[in-house]
Amino acid sequence: MTLTLDPAATLKEAQAQQTPQTSSASSATAFQAAAPWRPLRSSDLSLVEQLVDHYGGLIRHHGLRAGSRLPSVRALAQQAGVSRDTVVQAYDRLAAQGLVHSRRGSGVFVSARRAAQAVPRASHGLPTLEQGAAFDTAFLLRSMFREGTEHSGDAGMLPPEWLDQEMLASALRAVGRSTGTSLLTYGVPQGYLPLRQQIASVLQAQDVPAHPEAHLMTVAGATQGLDLIVRSLVRPGDTVLVEDPGWFLIFGRLNALGVNVVGVPRLPGGPDVEALERLARQHQPRLFILNTAVHNPTGQTLSAGVAHEVLRIAERHDFYLAEDDTYSDFLPGVPVRLAAMDRLQRVLLVGGYSKTLAGSLRVGYVAAHTDLIRRLTDLKLLGGLTTALPGEQVVHRVLADGQYRKHVDRLRERVDRARNRCLRMLEALDCRAPHEPQAGMFAWVDCGVDSEVLARHAAPQGLLLAPGLLFSPRQAAGSMLRIPVPMVEQPQTWKILGHLLAQHRGGGG
Repeated sequence: MTLTLDPAATLKEAQAQQTPQTSSASSATAFQAAAPWRPLRSSDLSLVEQLVDHYGGLIRHHGLRAGSRLPSVRALAQQAGVSRDTVVQAYDRLAAQGLVHSRRGSGVFVSARRAAQAVPRASHGLPTLEQGAAFDTAFLLRSMFREGTEHSGDAGMLPPEWLDQEMLASALRAVGRSTGTSLLTYGVPQGYLPLRQQIASVLQAQDVPAHPEAHLMTVAGATQGLDLIVRSLVRPGDTVLVEDPGWFLIFGRLNALGVNVVGVPRLPGGPDVEALERLARQHQPRLFILNTAVHNPTGQTLSAGVAHEVLRIAERHDFYLAEDDTYSDFLPGVPVRLAAMDRLQRVLLVGGYSKTLAGSLRVGYVAAHTDLIRRLTDLKLLGGLTTALPGEQVVHRVLADGQYRKHVDRLRERVDRARNRCLRMLEALDCRAPHEPQAGMFAWVDCGVDSEVLARHAAPQGLLLAPGLLFSPRQAAGSMLRIPVPMVEQPQTWKILGHLLAQHRGGGG
């Protein structure tokens, strides 16, 4: 038996809830006589599950009082004609649910049940936005990852039905059969070596000179990779350049670290290099964080000419470049990458698999110069020791089996179709993209009204919108809005959006 107990507490509990004339033994006898359990051999439920349901239901519906003793393992096994192991497993599960507890040498007893605190009604939908409170990054993140969004596409993730569950399940089974004792150990600080070797092979084929032992480390998603880079290279008061518009989460992280965040305007071909030169001369930044292959939120990609100029400016003013490669798999072919041009001298490439495989895996990587990888690995150890080995083994299995590329091709085609359809539907609502996105899972459009006000009114109706002011470090109000393309498969959501736009443009309901 694996049940735990606190003899003093449970004895006091039992004494408080039983009447003086009722003994534990008589309670058990009376209970057995009143409600004997008989196994159903033809049931779809196992014997253990049947026994748990029987006793669990009676305890929850007050068929047996707290402090009453359940039949002994031997007695119940004999009475019902089942094995002792069946009874032991059932009692263990009841204990795990907090319904029973054991006393060494005395038996198993019903535990006192305490009413759980009521959950506020607002927590079942979008979090409540208090009167006058800002529609800020924290609110958007809380809403994106609230309970019940696992099957939606409004969290900046693709819906699960767009991904390949069977491919992952197969990889999980294969890892489970082959891991041995590795599930019981910490991972390697720099990350699972076979996975690093696989990532290195892919990057080398795309002209990024990443050696698996010298230039690569694994991280818990691209978010952790960027966080490690910022904490390693930047100190409070330093200036970090970001794209405007750019990824809102990194703005919040930088502000929390006391960093001076300066936005560089984003043009269709990449950062505005004239503005970048001017801001670099003015602020002497330590780091510039940017998307290259597929930009979030605009869906634009980096041109070769702009990439060369960005590298020249970084060298001239001596700052690092963190190249966020999160969405690169949504672009067909080999993207223009700073890391390939720079040969990992001052560029740190960050990538991951959460968008294309599964958000729950949280497996990513950083490719950088050897000295930087050593520093980042040490910081990773200080912040959380190693990353989770099973997830890295699963991703390695998917990559090594050769299924990933075919999966990504299918996924990209579906995303492209949805994005094109989404843009046409948005145009029908007079929401237009300043520049047609080249790839990616978002539409960045001008909705013609204050998008923060629109998002604020959409939230109580269960529609989560990402207003443009969150994507700018200046946090200036505007009419830009990021729409996730899976929304095209949510007719009710689309209806709400159209209704709200009509209201805010003065068109009535």
